[in-house]
Amino acid sequence: MATVPPVNDPEQAPQEALPITRLLSTMVFLLGLALFLGLPFVFSVGSVVFLPLVSAIILTIVLSPLADRLIRVGLPNVIASALSLLAAIVAVVLAILVIVQPAYDMVDQAPRLIARIGEQFTTLRGSFGWIADIDRQLARITGNASGAQVIVAGPSVLEQVAVATPSVLIEIFLTLLMTYFMIEARIRMKRRLLLDRHSFGASLRAARVMRDVQERVASYIITVAQINFGVGVLVALGAWGLGLTAPVMWGGLAMALNFLPYIGPLTMVGLLTLVGLGTADTFLLGLIPPLLFLGLHAVEANVVTPALLGARFTVNPVMILLSISYFSWIWGVVGALLSVPILLTLTALVEHLGKPNIVGFLFGEPLFDGDGRVDDTIDEPVANTT
Repeated sequence: MATVPPVNDPEQAPQEALPITRLLSTMVFLLGLALFLGLPFVFSVGSVVFLPLVSAIILTIVLSPLADRLIRVGLPNVIASALSLLAAIVAVVLAILVIVQPAYDMVDQAPRLIARIGEQFTTLRGSFGWIADIDRQLARITGNASGAQVIVAGPSVLEQVAVATPSVLIEIFLTLLMTYFMIEARIRMKRRLLLDRHSFGASLRAARVMRDVQERVASYIITVAQINFGVGVLVALGAWGLGLTAPVMWGGLAMALNFLPYIGPLTMVGLLTLVGLGTADTFLLGLIPPLLFLGLHAVEANVVTPALLGARFTVNPVMILLSISYFSWIWGVVGALLSVPILLTLTALVEHLGKPNIVGFLFGEPLFDGDGRVDDTIDEPVANTT
């Protein structure tokens, strides 16, 4: 008896390929999770190498447009690269001088400010004496007794600074050196990245990724720097109007801390609260500086920054806080400052290379929908054929 040939079912092949896709997605997901958890230990142990490298990459992205403008003026690439890096160094040094020197002088006034704050809270606590009476009654009923407290002496601040200074100087030197060579070699790197591809589509995608990453990160940092400069000027004028010591320092501090989303403004509010309570005559007058800064920050964060940056730079606040905590865990304060530029760089890369479907993956879908490729067509106006 003749056998009937099997009928080709078009739905059979996708059904057979689904377990393989699921297995590959699982492997990619587990590998990414292991990489996410393992990188902090590698980066923190090798911070002398990785921190200057990442910092140099971010600085190269930011300073490359300035070097390109200097080249268009007529300067050689070597001189343009050196001048762009020198401009960044001068700006950082001036900011440090504006902030650090008055802050160092204010440290001598710290005991007096702390004593004044204690007097303010003592006066305030006198208005709520009934709360203290209730607390004493509860302590008497529960029988809580104060136990002995052991304080272990640690290294002084000067000892910690003396130990950390050589490593910091080495990292700064390596960062500046790598930044200069990256800026100077940016044209050759672009040509090699574009011309060494095997297809025109790959070269086009590489060009788009490079352009989008540089435009996004550089535009974000430059725009945010302009906004923070305006915030610093307003804070300096406000500090001068309120009679605070070193108003230029407060403006520079507000500008620097505003580069760190959420955490920076909160730190500024805390500092203004301490100084306000330590210098004002009454408790309510001491709260005026932090309250005014909160109002300024509310306008800047909810009106000015969204209007200037637009939706293109809108990032989930949870992702920002996760990035800050992740990179501050690895590299401390410097990692927190680099967290947002790194997040923007990774976001631009993900948008071009493919966004993982993490939520769908947990419910049985593939981790990546499609191949994550962008359109290979060139952005050119289409001629009217009618």
